[in-house]
Amino acid sequence: MSAVAAQPVAVFGCRPRVAGGVCFLEDQVVLHAAGTGCLQLHLEQKWHKFIPGTEKSRGVQALAVSPNRRYLAVSETVADQPVLAVYELSGVPARRRRTLAAAELPAREVVSLAFSPDCRHLAAITPPPEGHLTYWLWEKQRLVAAVRVEALGSSVCQVSFSPEDNAQVCITGNGFFKLFQYSEGTLKQTNLQKGDPQNYLCHAWLSKEEIICGTDTGKVILFETGELQWETTVEYKKLPRELEEDAATKEYESLYAFPACSFSDVYYGLASEHNGSQQDSLPQISAVAAYSKGFACSCSPGVVLLFEKTKEKEVYKESQEIWIPQDLFSSEPKKSSRQDIICICFSPSEEMMVVNTNKNQLYMFTMLSRDFMKEKTAYFTYLNFPLHSASITGLDICFWKPILATCSLDRSVRIWNYKMNTLELYKEYREEAYAVSLHPTGLFCLVGFSDKLRFISLLFEDMHVFKEFAVRKCRECSFSNRGHLFAAVNGNVIQIYSSITFENINNLKGHSGKIHAVKWSTDDAKFFSCDTHGAVYEWNLLTGKRELECVLKSCIYSSIALSPDAKIIFAVGSDQTIKEISESSIQHEVSAFGVVYTAVAVSHSGHMVFVGTSLGTIRAMKYPLPLTKDFNEYQAHAGAVTKMSITNDDLFLLTASEDGSVFIWKVYDKGVGIMKWEKEAEYAEEVLIMRSDIEEKSQAMLDLQIRVKELQTEKDYQLCLKDMYCNEKIKELEKNFTQEIDSLKAKHQILQAEKEKQEQHLQFQLSELKDKQAREMQQLESDSNQKLLMENEKYQELEVKSQRMQEEYEKQLHSLEESKIRAVKELTESYEEKLNEKSILLEETKEYMRQQLQEHEEIKKQIEEDEDREILEIKIKYERRLMEEKESNLQLKGEVGVMNKRLNSLQKELKERNRDIDEMKDEHQKLQSIIKSLEKDILALKTEIQERADTIQDKEKNIYDLKKKNQELEKFKFVLDYRIEEFKKQIESRENDIETRKEQICEMEGELERFHKESTQLKLSIAQLQQKLKATDREMHRERQKKQNMEALIKRFKTDLHNCVGFIQDSKKMKDGIRELYSKYVQQSDTVEPEAVDIDLQQEYMRQREYLERNLAALKKKVVKNQDIHQASYMRIVQENVSLIKEINELRQELKVARTQVHDLQSTLRLLKKKKAIQDTAPSSELPPSPAVLRLNAEKESETLIEMQQAEIQYLRDQIQEKGQVLAVQPLLDSSLPHLNLERSHKTQQQ
Repeated sequence: MSAVAAQPVAVFGCRPRVAGGVCFLEDQVVLHAAGTGCLQLHLEQKWHKFIPGTEKSRGVQALAVSPNRRYLAVSETVADQPVLAVYELSGVPARRRRTLAAAELPAREVVSLAFSPDCRHLAAITPPPEGHLTYWLWEKQRLVAAVRVEALGSSVCQVSFSPEDNAQVCITGNGFFKLFQYSEGTLKQTNLQKGDPQNYLCHAWLSKEEIICGTDTGKVILFETGELQWETTVEYKKLPRELEEDAATKEYESLYAFPACSFSDVYYGLASEHNGSQQDSLPQISAVAAYSKGFACSCSPGVVLLFEKTKEKEVYKESQEIWIPQDLFSSEPKKSSRQDIICICFSPSEEMMVVNTNKNQLYMFTMLSRDFMKEKTAYFTYLNFPLHSASITGLDICFWKPILATCSLDRSVRIWNYKMNTLELYKEYREEAYAVSLHPTGLFCLVGFSDKLRFISLLFEDMHVFKEFAVRKCRECSFSNRGHLFAAVNGNVIQIYSSITFENINNLKGHSGKIHAVKWSTDDAKFFSCDTHGAVYEWNLLTGKRELECVLKSCIYSSIALSPDAKIIFAVGSDQTIKEISESSIQHEVSAFGVVYTAVAVSHSGHMVFVGTSLGTIRAMKYPLPLTKDFNEYQAHAGAVTKMSITNDDLFLLTASEDGSVFIWKVYDKGVGIMKWEKEAEYAEEVLIMRSDIEEKSQAMLDLQIRVKELQTEKDYQLCLKDMYCNEKIKELEKNFTQEIDSLKAKHQILQAEKEKQEQHLQFQLSELKDKQAREMQQLESDSNQKLLMENEKYQELEVKSQRMQEEYEKQLHSLEESKIRAVKELTESYEEKLNEKSILLEETKEYMRQQLQEHEEIKKQIEEDEDREILEIKIKYERRLMEEKESNLQLKGEVGVMNKRLNSLQKELKERNRDIDEMKDEHQKLQSIIKSLEKDILALKTEIQERADTIQDKEKNIYDLKKKNQELEKFKFVLDYRIEEFKKQIESRENDIETRKEQICEMEGELERFHKESTQLKLSIAQLQQKLKATDREMHRERQKKQNMEALIKRFKTDLHNCVGFIQDSKKMKDGIRELYSKYVQQSDTVEPEAVDIDLQQEYMRQREYLERNLAALKKKVVKNQDIHQASYMRIVQENVSLIKEINELRQELKVARTQVHDLQSTLRLLKKKKAIQDTAPSSELPPSPAVLRLNAEKESETLIEMQQAEIQYLRDQIQEKGQVLAVQPLLDSSLPHLNLERSHKTQQQ
């Protein structure tokens, strides 16, 4: 494998729409779905642990954590097949314990998982319409039971176990609420659904018998043992501030003079829109979770309601509302607080609640604070920080600070610290952000929005737009390595600006497609870019011209990277390869092995290359690039990797994806002796801050200092008063305490005297008790000795009885054995023959069994190893418990004494003797049952022998009958073989004629194929010409668009000029207006570039266009002519083929008629010859009168007929051969086959 490795150290992202997508492992450790796997996050220590998914996975569909928090079950989809994996979370890293077979699951995905209370079983449910509930014994990878679930339609399904019963499972969905009980390998439904079916979205177990369910109509339903117990409807909730605004708008509707911002939300600092006309949506219980006091549910977007059990009745009452707060940095604060909550979970101690929303966000709420709050409403806080909710389009790093910047289609820009794993800055804008670039100092950034390119200052707590540039939809922008320049992509042109004066220094023109990536060389002297038309260019910034270029039109490039010396360009694109480009050519090309590379990054040392794929995986490889699969591949993102970057010290790799997640990887080279991240780098601590912010804060500090001084004086005065009051109190308390101490001393002396008296009394009582105990022990010993003697006598009597019984049974056994031996001898003789026959089969089966046993032993070893580990763990636990119990037992045994030991030993001996007696009785019963079973076997074998003898006789009779039939069939076969030989001779002559005809038809079909090929070639040329026509049409549309844009610009200029002329009286305003017009409509690029270049380009373009139009017209004419010629020739060939086929069919009919006549004549000849032979041998007197005698010339007539028919056949054959030669020589296109002259054949037939 490759010597380059990477390890994920932080993940910023959350995968949405995952069943059970967030859960607690400990009070401070949260697990949630991220990328293609799961992330463990510590809330205080801020460490991240990533659990990757399976190879080629599309991401996690459902999660479940076992009740003991040791195991994690994950549902994924790989190659349209579901995969269930169980991980052991106690190991570091988390180890995959089992993978359940995907072939046994009847659907493509699993939407919900649940562990049993003992953590041994796993339940999974697949979505409707082919919904199935499966019940797994996951440790043995065995599907124990499965049942089909009928549903009304596709909807959310959930499965869960009872908190105390391993065999009881609950499932809910659209139109069903079902309870199943597992018994004897099947799942049986235990409840009957009553009433109208409802769409149950979620459920949770409150106790062993109670289940709370939520519907899509806002109903919360409580079931107890499957029966409806309680039901309530939750109303759609509004934010408290919204309710206040609605009341205010109604009160002040008539006062239109007041501005709308007077009703703004002061707490969040952002104006809220008037929504009085909006109708309330229907409530929908999207998530529910149980805790010790009741349950929590989400009925409306952005709110969780807490319900607690009331003491008066067995129902639940709403106790508190917890809202998602409005985001201060969001462009739409109302929408930010109205997110759908899809998952709720509580920590093991129930001190914290965490929720997951449909916009990839995680929020938390501390439950302890709820008891101290008087208000009914409370607010969530972010679990750590806000995350991206859409595809990440840009990523960049800087030199001075350990930060990275990202932008996304969720219209936000974020600054992350990859050392501290925190979010430093975050702001949301009104437009989508397509590209971001950080200044090397980390104090500024460039962001390309849909409307403009903005130069933003990164302040201490905010982002301030410093400068805006009129660059629409800037997909790529980049600061130079020294920070004095930056590049921005404007359409197909790369504009170079000064980051100090913000002047447009240069425009790099030449790309014909969309530019996908730009890079600066380390010395900022060169610039590199790639586009969608397969072009990679190297630009010289001093001249503004291309120095090198490499164009491969079949590839759409998506990303490029440079070697440290900028001599080699690494490019990836749509052709599933990574290319090394240098000196305007592709020097080296390495396959991606069936995956599209979307991003590439090269380390600053030049030894490591990292690529991101369209599947979201990261590949780490050594340079020079390997031709084989010599690289490390890591499962990370659930979408295509959009951006990659390596820090300047080669310690961290940063990747971003379409799934909205950011991964931070620790990178190291195994070939290098020292780990690179051991070298510590120094980073700048400086930040920017606005002057107005400093003044506000300094003023606030002064006010606070004055307030502190005032409070200090007040506190000093209050302290003096308190000191005086306390001193007086202390004196009073001292007096009281001295009096109490004296009284307590007197009491103490009295109590001590009483104590001594009681001790003496207790010692006397103890001596008396000891004497009593000794007497009682002596009595017990005597009683026990008497009982033992009695029991001993009884035991001896029973022993004598058992010996007698034994002798009787032995006699019976001997008699039975003799009868059995006789029967066995008879049976052995009959079965020995069968055994010899089946011994061969047994040997074969034994070999097969040996192979299976070997496989079984290997599986058994693996299972035993796993079980041994678990047994050891359990053994250690129970040994500890045993040690504790032994210690307690030893203490108790010391108190009881020696006498109990004697009693126990005697009781044990009695029990053992009773057990021996019971065992003898059991053995006696077993022997009797064995004798009965043997007798039954003997009877069954006798009946079986008789039945088999009868079947053998029947089979022998059948064999005799079949032999007779076989002899008759052999005779019949001999006759048929003779006839078949005669028929074969007749068929051979006919087949020869058919083969000649087939050869002629094949030649004609070959010519037809040639014509078809010519027609297809012509069609291809037509299609190419049509494509060229379309391209010219597009160019015309572009030119027309340009013309319209110019006309619009001229109109705008005229209106602005008209407005400027209005200031003709005021010279200063006139001057300022003209300057504004100049700065607005005159660009530097228009003034700097010569017009001659544009004229030459236009002339060249017009010349090429005329040439292409002329060629197109000529090709159109040729196509029309070729179509006419081809159509005429095709019709002629079809007509000739029709006439030929008709002639062939007529000839075939004539041949059939002639052959039948020949056959008839030959048969008549044979008959005549036989009759003649009979007449010659027999005397004339014996012959009977017949019509053959009357015809004296019959033989001559028949011979003449045969000769005539043979001549006719020969004539026809000659004519067919002549026609075949004419067809072979004469071309098909010039003339058709002549008609056969069949007059002679008709005349001969008439004669």
